[in-house]
Amino acid sequence: MHSKGDPATMQNNPVYDNVLLDVYDFLDTQITALVQVGIPRARIMVDPGIGFGKTQDHNLTLLQNISLFHGLGCAILLGVSRKGFVGSIGKEPRADARASGSIAVALAALAQGVQIIRVHDVAETAQAVRLWRAVQ
Repeated sequence: MHSKGDPATMQNNPVYDNVLLDVYDFLDTQITALVQVGIPRARIMVDPGIGFGKTQDHNLTLLQNISLFHGLGCAILLGVSRKGFVGSIGKEPRADARASGSIAVALAALAQGVQIIRVHDVAETAQAVRLWRAVQ
């Protein structure tokens, strides 16, 4: 998973030259190191670290272009459930009331081929995914 800084400071003005390419390059380096010690690429998944040392604009850039990470040749895991940006954009301050926004972002990511979604609201998300798949 990509994260910039430590939990105590990672949200203090995170800066990237190009968040999309910086995260991609970081993950590529990590994958290379894992492959060099014998872990097959097929057993590696990547997580761009939405919300970890990133602003709302960084998160949105990553989400709008998440398909880029397929170029790494690994499964993509995405954890957006109940994140702060979901509350900010969706105007819901309570994390436990952000299922709708979390599901919307998850479906957008699935549309770009993300293979694994980490969620809090499992039943609601599973229902939404079943319906989304049915209309695809």
